[in-house]
Amino acid sequence: MKKIFKGRYTSVQEDDIVVFIIGMRINKWWAIHKWLPVFKTMPPMIRELYTNKETLGFLSMETYFGLRTTLMLQYWRSTDDLLSYAKDQKHLTAWKNFNKKVGNNGAAGIYHETYIVPKGSYESVYGNMPLYGLAGALGNKPITPVINSARKRLKA
Repeated sequence: MKKIFKGRYTSVQEDDIVVFIIGMRINKWWAIHKWLPVFKTMPPMIRELYTNKETLGFLSMETYFGLRTTLMLQYWRSTDDLLSYAKDQKHLTAWKNFNKKVGNNGAAGIYHETYIVPKGSYESVYGNMPLYGLAGALGNKPITPVINSARKRLKA
């Protein structure tokens, strides 16, 4: 079980960060032979990211599963690190397989969004939470009176 940090905490904010949202949407449930192979390409890449965090620049990730859509919220050290991973063999193989299996047939969709967030332009609060989100990526610190509001944390 993850350690719960009792009280109010915020994430450490010493550097710029890249937030990367990536996911897949199943458009045709009955076309499982088309979308399941695409879905199965993600776990090996996720293992690779967690195994090689320091060298790849990957920091942390949260995953969400909906009825049709998956979403992975990832935190990266830099844009260069993220773009370098996009050229990685596992990723390129998965991308080629998607285009081969799904292409434009509409059985599944994929998406990603990239946000480059400069130091000092993000803030967070966690109450009675384990390391999660930005705090999971960057570490956490207790909220003190000096940073006890979102406005103060953004100015700090």
